[in-house]
This record gives sequence, C-alpha cells and structure tokens, in this order.
Amino acid sequence: MRVTFLLPSDNLTGGNRVVAIYAQQLMARGHQVLVVTCAPDRLSWREKLRAVLRRNWQALRNDGAAQPGHIQLSGVPHKILERPRAIEASDVPDADVIVATWWETAVWMHRMPSTKGRKVHLIQGYEVWLAPQATAQVQAALRLPNLKIAISSDLKHTIEEQIGDLGITVVPNAVDLTQFNAPWRSKQQTPTVGFVYAVAHIKGADICTRACELARLQIPQLKVVAFGADQPNAEVPVPSGTEFFYRPAQSELRDIYARCDAWLFGSRLDSFGLPILEAMACRTPVIAVPIGAASDLLGDGTGVLVAKESPEEMAAAIVALCRQSADEWERASDRAYRKAHGYSWDDAADRLLTALQQH
Repeated sequence: MRVTFLLPSDNLTGGNRVVAIYAQQLMARGHQVLVVTCAPDRLSWREKLRAVLRRNWQALRNDGAAQPGHIQLSGVPHKILERPRAIEASDVPDADVIVATWWETAVWMHRMPSTKGRKVHLIQGYEVWLAPQATAQVQAALRLPNLKIAISSDLKHTIEEQIGDLGITVVPNAVDLTQFNAPWRSKQQTPTVGFVYAVAHIKGADICTRACELARLQIPQLKVVAFGADQPNAEVPVPSGTEFFYRPAQSELRDIYARCDAWLFGSRLDSFGLPILEAMACRTPVIAVPIGAASDLLGDGTGVLVAKESPEEMAAAIVALCRQSADEWERASDRAYRKAHGYSWDDAADRLLTALQQH
C-alpha cells in the first residue's frame, strides 16, 4: 500500500512523533510511505521585535531555519516544501491512502483528486485551542467526508460533544518499548520528580513548577529534573536547582524518566500526553491531571489523578508518593511498567491498518 502523510511542519511535538512512528511501522510491513511537510514559518516583524525586547536570540537564530524534527530524525522518506504555503495535489504522489494530521491539512487533502488516495484524517487534537477565532473552520474541517481516526477516547468524546457523531474510530497511541524501557529499581534515597517543560501556557509547566515548590515545603531535599524543546525563562521558570535538559537526544529520554520517583503531567490541554506512557514504560509512577489519555491510563489506580489547575493537589500527591515505603513504591512502579508494556506500537499499527483496510 502507498501511504502519504501531510504535516504542517516537522518539529519535536508528540503529534509528529506519532506520525514518524506510524511511518516507520508501515514501512517495516512493506508499505511505501512519504511524509510531506510545509516549509518552516517565518517570524512576523512584531514577533521579531518581541524576541529582541526579550533578548530571545534563539528564536531569531531559528527564524525560518529547518530545525530537525521527529520526521527528519526518524529517517523516513520526507519532502519539505520550498516555502510556507498550502500543500497541493502536485506536491504529493498518487497513492492508495493519504492521511491529514491537522485541520488545515484535512482541508488541503479534501481538494485533492481521488488518485492521491483514500482520504483519512488522523485527529490528534481538537485544534480550536490554538486559534479560537478559527473554531468554525476547524469544525468544518472535521465534518469533511473522510475516515476519521482519533488517538484517544477522550478526544473523540470532546469533539463529538461539540459537533455530533462523526463516526470516529479510536486507535490509541502507544510507546516505543525498545526505546522506553528500564530495569527494575528501588525507590531513591533523594526523592526526585520530573516533568516536560514548555513555555506554552497550555502545557502547564507553571503548574508542575508550583507543585514542586509546595512539595519542597514538606520535603526540602526534593530534586527536580525537566527537559523540553524550549529554554526556561523568567516568565515560565522552573524550580530552583532544576537539572534541565534542553532538546535531549531521543536516546537520553529513557535515563531522564528513569532517574525519577514520579513524573508530573499538568497539561491544561492535550489530546493524549505521550510523556505519561513514556515515563510509565521506564517504571516511573505518574501524577497527572485528567487530560488526554490520563484517565484511561491511570484511572484504574495505575497512577495518581489530581484535579486540573491544582498545584496544591499535585504537591500533596508528590509528598504522598515520595513518603511511600520502598515496597509500596516498587509496586506502583511495577503497575506503571506493566500497563505501558501491555500495548505496543505494533498493536497500534495493526489497529490502524485494520481501520484503513475496512473502509
């Protein structure tokens, strides 16, 4: 089968990681795959001025540059457009299946002839959060006639609650169990927690930071680690003394997760939350808000669910977990590991192919 994926850009987001993994999985099964992405966006003059005023030289250096994302790093066949613009039919080959991964790419795909493939919308988010003024356009894109596949039951429910029944099939994300794996370990002498850092408000780094600061009032020796594609700044700080890893290599993520006694997930909006599964696969219990797949993954007691927008409740969970006995923590670690390793990307790819072949 010939499959084309359409992406608005190549970056280090979880959504791009999912596409890269599916592309690799399909190729391993003998299918032909191509990922087509737009050229990197350029900063507007207002954004450039703001970067100068904030001394964000990194943003200026990266302006318009093709920073390696998950698609490029995965090594799958990849075509990048020459400038920022819509992907057109002439940019993609004839294929059996064409997959949109963002609402705008779904619109572009809809305009293409049937020779470009059976149209599929891989829904990785209810994308009204990024551009509220485009809500009507996002909803119109979701109503377009195509096969719709969502990455979590929570995402399907959120969308259909607003728009109505769209016949969405759910194929949950998994985790690379060869990359994210860790040997058995016991609770550490110095309690350590970690989280993914991002400056975007919806990612909730401020919630995780505040929770750590509150937890330190009861556990002063609490150590914090974090990683992210953004450098911490004064507007969205990390806890004092945080060991921060900027854009770590994918091979380093396992060790970062495995050095923690608990992983925090405080996102205000997320369609899945891959770090939850990645941490669990590395035997690290997770404390999370009920966003994305968190409720499905942790609601049975595998981890700890806390209220949204409540660093106080997250801090209390940190303290409780760090004060567990070694035996209690090891049982929590084992539950996380077994849950994450019970469903692989092989399983997800099989379900994706079944969905594609049945429609």
